[in-house]
Parts: sequence; C-alpha cells; structure tokens
Amino acid sequence: MVQNWLVVGIVSGLISVGVALYLYFWVMKQDAGSEKAQEVAGWIREGAASYLKRLYTALTLVAVILGVIIAVVFSFDLNQVGIGPMEFTLASGLETAGAFIVGAVCSALAGYMGMTVAVQANVRSAVAVAEHLNKGFKVAFFAGAVMGLAMVGLAVAGMSTIYLVTNNPEVVLGFSFGASTLALLAKAGGGIYTKTADIAADLVGKVEVGIPEDDPRNPAVVADNVGDNVGDVAGMGADIFDSYVASAVASMLLGAAMGGPLGEMYTIFPLILCILGIYASLIGIQFVRVGKNGKPGKALNFGTVFTCSIFGVMVLALVLVGGFDISVFWSTVTGLVTGVLIGFTTEYFTSEDFKPVLETAKVSDSGAAITIITGFSYGLLSIIPSVVGVVIAMLISYHVAEASGVITGIYGIGISAVGMLAISGMIVSSDAYGPIVDNARGIAEMAGMDHEVIEKADVLDSAGNTAKAITKGFSISAAALTVLALFAAYAEVIEAHGITLNISLRSPLVVAGVFLGAMTPPIFSALTMLSVTHNAFDMIEEIRRQFRAEPGILKGTVVPDYKTCVSLAAEGALSSLVIPAFLAVGLPLLVGFVLGPDALGGFLGGAIFTGVVFALFMSNAGGLWDNSKKFIETGKYGGVGSEAHKASVVGDTVGDPFKDTAGPSLNTLITVMSLVSTLFAPVIAVFHIF
Repeated sequence: MVQNWLVVGIVSGLISVGVALYLYFWVMKQDAGSEKAQEVAGWIREGAASYLKRLYTALTLVAVILGVIIAVVFSFDLNQVGIGPMEFTLASGLETAGAFIVGAVCSALAGYMGMTVAVQANVRSAVAVAEHLNKGFKVAFFAGAVMGLAMVGLAVAGMSTIYLVTNNPEVVLGFSFGASTLALLAKAGGGIYTKTADIAADLVGKVEVGIPEDDPRNPAVVADNVGDNVGDVAGMGADIFDSYVASAVASMLLGAAMGGPLGEMYTIFPLILCILGIYASLIGIQFVRVGKNGKPGKALNFGTVFTCSIFGVMVLALVLVGGFDISVFWSTVTGLVTGVLIGFTTEYFTSEDFKPVLETAKVSDSGAAITIITGFSYGLLSIIPSVVGVVIAMLISYHVAEASGVITGIYGIGISAVGMLAISGMIVSSDAYGPIVDNARGIAEMAGMDHEVIEKADVLDSAGNTAKAITKGFSISAAALTVLALFAAYAEVIEAHGITLNISLRSPLVVAGVFLGAMTPPIFSALTMLSVTHNAFDMIEEIRRQFRAEPGILKGTVVPDYKTCVSLAAEGALSSLVIPAFLAVGLPLLVGFVLGPDALGGFLGGAIFTGVVFALFMSNAGGLWDNSKKFIETGKYGGVGSEAHKASVVGDTVGDPFKDTAGPSLNTLITVMSLVSTLFAPVIAVFHIF
C-alpha cells in the first residue's frame, strides 16, 4: 500500500505541474498590449531575471557547501556510538545531501516558474482589465495558479520520490531542510529588495515631489515593480513551499516513531493528505470567478472555502475507506478550519471594509504619529485570534489523537498543521495574484493607459493586498503548529540516540536557551529592516541626484536611469543576507554543541514563541497601514496630496518592511532553526555522550 501511494504521489505531483504549465501557456496567449506597455513590462522582466540570476548563483554556492558538510557528517553510522567503531559509508551521506540539494532545487524551480509567469501576466492583466474587470482578474488569478500548482506539485513529487527510493523519512528531512534554507534566503533577500525600492520611491516621489505612485518619472519605479515579483512571488512561493514540506516531514517522522506496520501506515498519511490537497485545489481553482458585483476579494474567499469543503469530504472518504483512525480526520479538519478562520480574522484587521483600516485612515488627519500608533496598536490586537486559534487547534488535535489510543497526541498536532497547509495550491494562487495585479496597476500608470483602467486595476490591487495578508496569517499560524511537531521530532531523535531530554524551567541551561531563542526573531527582524533602511537611504540619494542632475526627468522629457536603482536594490539585498543566514543555521548548532540538547530544546521554544508573535504583529500592521493609505487615495479625507494622505504614506512606509521583509520571513526562520536542530540532532547527541 505504501509504494502504491508513493507512485500516486509522484503522478499527482506531475499532473499538478502539468496543469501549471497549461495555465502558463494560456496566460502567454493573452494580449500583451501596446508597444509602450510591453516596453515597461520588459524593464520589469529584465530586472527581475537579473536579480534572480544573481540570487540563485549565490544560493547555489551555499547549497553546495552545506551539501558537502551534510554528505560527510551523515556518512558516519551514528547509531554505533557506544557499541563499536563507527563505520563510514559515503552512500548514506550522499542520500541525505542529495535530498538536501533536490529540496533546494525544487523550491527554486517553483519560485522561478511563478516569477516567470508573473512578469508576463502583469501587462496582460492590465490590458485585459481595460476590456473588463473580470477578464483582468482571470488572467492574474490563473497566473497566480501557475505558482500555486507548480509549488505543491514539485513538493509532493519530490517527497514521494525520495521516500520511495530510500524508505527513510530522515532522508526526506534533508529535502525539507534544503527547501527551507533556500526559502529563508530567497524570502529575506526578496523582502529587502522590494522594500528598499518601495520606500525610496514613495518617500521621494509621493512625499517630496508629489508625483503619483508608479509614475514613470520616478527613477525607482521599475525597481519597485521588480521587487513585487522577487519578494512577493518568488520569495513567498519559496516560503510556503518550505512550510508545506516541513509540516509533512515532521508528521512523517512522528509517524515513523510509532514503529511496525502502524508506523508505516501513518508515516505515509501526511503525503496522502498532500495528494488530496492537490486535487481539491485543482477543482477549487476552476470555481474562482468575480461575480456581477465586481468584488475580487469575495471571489478569492469563496475559492478558499470551496476548496476546503472539497478537501474535507475527500479526507473523510479516505479515513472511512482506507482504515485510518477517525482521529486523524478530526485533527485534519481542526487544522483546516482554524487556518480559514485565522485567514478571515486577518482580513478583518487588514481590509478597508472593517474598522481597523477605516479608523487608521480617519485619524491620519491628525498626522503620521497618530497613524503609526493606531496601526501599531491594531497590529498587536491582531495577534489574539491567530494565537488563540493555534492554541485551540493544538489542544483539540492533541486530545482527540490521544483519546484514540491509536496515534500519539503530538502526531495529531502535526496532522493538524498538514491539514492547514494541504490546500496550499489554492492559497498560493490567491497570494501570487496580489503582486501580479500590483504590477498591472503600475504598468497601466507608466504606459499612460486611461484613468478608468487604472481605477479598475486599483480594485484588483486592493483585493490583492488583503489576499497577501490572509496568506501570511495562514502560513505563520501553520508554521507555529509545524515547528511544534518538529520540536517533538527533535526530542524523538535525541532520545533515540541515548539522551533523555529534561526541558525544565528549573534548569539554568534550559532558561539560557529560552532567552537566546527568544532574542533571535527580534534580532533577525532588526537586521533585515535595518538593511532596508540603509539600502533605501542610498536609493533615495540616487533618486534625488537624478532629479538635480537632469530637470527634464520631472518634466517628462527625459527618461530616468532605472537600471542604477535596480542594481542598487539587488546589491544591497544580497549583501545583507550573511548574518541572517548564520542566525538561522549557525546559532542553533552553536547552542546545541556548546550548551547541550536540553538548552537547544529551550532555544527552539523561545524562538517559536517570539517568532510567531512578531510575525503576526508585523504582517498585519503592515497590511493595515497599506490599505488605509489606499482607502484615502480613493478620495476619502482629502484624497491624494492631503495631509491625511501624507501621514498615511509615512505609515505605509513604516509598514512596508514589517509586512514584506521581516514579518513573513520569521515563520521561515523558526522552521529552518527547527529543521537544522532535528537534522543534526544525532550529531549533537553523540557529541554530548562523550
């Protein structure tokens, strides 16, 4: 049965990738518009391709170095410690290293496919929206679906293939580590890039010289639009890929720990859930349509709820027919429902249809300080529903699983995380839609399209901002459950190698680990946001220099030097990744080897708690400030150019690195730290046995 399901997983993954390719070619057949529109889109496409080439070149070097280390370390038979001489078997190390490389490649490929279609779809969506709002929505959403379906397809095919070949979930852990390492650097680097350009373009363009957003006279406008793709498409795609794979692998490890035929059965169950999620997403995507009322946000929400319903029915049928205990169904549904509820509560705090955004826009008449305080406060309050949701999901799934007498409670938590992420094909499709319509709006402005077209694109863009906020809340909450499962997997691996963990707050070493872990997400956030401010300062000076040197730029008679700003953003982003990478990979190993397994357990606990809280707060506050600015730009409270608008631009500028750089990178950070701790747990255990 196990082998049959693995073959089904490989085939299902390839089908998902195949549908993604079909949608890609459908998007490419759409009208690309006038020569001017194509020229503008070409600038964005070239800048995005140039940055990804430089990023993936650097990441290839990182992957090779880590791959060699993994190959050497895992070539030793660590199970022989204390029994006899350790054997060196290179094939064993190469298995794990190969899985690591494959995970990194699949993550990169999913991001690359998504970005490739995004930079082609942006101009096509702008042209389509000129014909009809619904058509523009369809082009953008189907382009986003390329990313969603490619991501889940590559993930499921990769995990199924590796497990089929090795029959060892610990090797699949290497696949997850590869995906997570690349995801962290891609997301953090893309976030630094996009917010460097966004902040510089807004502060000089909107505030200092008073030109509109996406005005072609702004030298940073192309870099800003490039950033939407490398940060919110390629980066976010790698981020969700990471959480999706990590949740499945954590549950596979916990299932394998049960041992025997029962263990085999429940080791494969997370992969089966991912397979069902693929088909639920394939069906759900077909039913996402904008109705007569022209509300893209409602269409995206309907698609999510519809996909969840289909998936729930599929899981129930699987459990009843496949002989699995009914507790795994309840754990799956608990995660699924919690994920949707968290997404919708995120919408409450970030959509212009509700009080937090409306009140923040209203108080902007009083200046930027009140705007920031109000948005900051609502961002803190937005933590409540997500944290309470995670707690409820954790407790229900744990106790339902424990009461079954068949599976462990912690396995139930892992399955809850998988259930939350199983429909990632649909979730990522909605998320990738956001930056595509953002670019479409920018291209419409830069190419001089009619004002009516820009207004329609704004409607799509506003829904995209909310969709991105929902996805971030969804993925952060899922990461919280995933790392709890990984934490349990870490304990299983450590104890399997002869060390009994004692993670008690009465132990000074454990408390030391908790403090070190708790400080890591804030430090990571500070480093990435400082990188944004330093790089934005350099770009602001470059924009001012161009305006001073060539007055014809603001008159519209001279084309700005876009390439210099694109290059500044790329160089700044890549040079800023070294220390964040060490925090994610090096610090857990340092704590583990120096302070021991108990301290490392405390370290992971501290990082999980502050990481989840910071990620939720920053993502939601940033989305709130952004949409309150957009609400004012519709003409409310004086509209564009008013004092309220200037204050909202400042608030949005503060929120930009919150929501697109630090916030969404933190869930990847805590996942990477948990994965590296679990992967190297045997080595840490052996080191402390002597």
